[in-house]
Amino acid sequence: MPADQDRDSIAAATRILELLWRHSLPSKPGARGPKPGLTVDDVVAAGITLADRDGIEKLTIRAVATQLGLRAMSLYTYVPSKDALIVLMVDAVAAADPPIPAGLPARERMIAIAARIRTELIEHPWLLEVSPWRQVLGPARMRRYEHQLAAIEDVGLSDLAMDRAIAVLTDFATGNARLAIAAAGAAAQLSDAQWWEVNGPLLARVMPAGEFPLAGRVGTAVGEHYQAPADPDGAFEYGVATLVDGILADA
Repeated sequence: MPADQDRDSIAAATRILELLWRHSLPSKPGARGPKPGLTVDDVVAAGITLADRDGIEKLTIRAVATQLGLRAMSLYTYVPSKDALIVLMVDAVAAADPPIPAGLPARERMIAIAARIRTELIEHPWLLEVSPWRQVLGPARMRRYEHQLAAIEDVGLSDLAMDRAIAVLTDFATGNARLAIAAAGAAAQLSDAQWWEVNGPLLARVMPAGEFPLAGRVGTAVGEHYQAPADPDGAFEYGVATLVDGILADA
């Protein structure tokens, strides 16, 4: 990487980290004059509102500025780029996750780790469009990780196993949340009962029953029971309980 690009990358990373940890860093002396009417927190909150409503693909600096009654260029005095804004948004959403009550049984505490991740994703579906790899860690996400570790510290896992348990629970919750969000979106256009009413008989007519005896039998039972292709909520309850029981059995 050329030296200029390297310096630019370091400067951008430094700026994002300083914004993420802005409430923990010492205040910098500023220029004299009236304080700005908005804060970085206001900009981040507006970004979350827009992404929740319209999706992250429609999130732009201009759209956020309009939401706040500013010119687009003015917003760059608060956040340097859309990418930086998204990093701040991800961390701000995590701040809404309180500690897991220590008085709960260990099994319920572990289930709560996955349940809270799933709820967050369903409430903010745009989070699924943000790459989880090399996410810059801000105070809220670090605090949540601290809370998650505290929730399972007493179950007998090693440090590495605790991290892996949280990762597995998070991955399962993420996959299930994606299915739940897709189901909700499809139901907004056509109810699952209506979908199955049309597709169930059609599938039974075109699919050679002798070629798929198990899939036909089980699939029909599932479709008739759920009146839908699947049951994301029930699958989450069953799956997270099975995962947690397996983790605890190895502790």
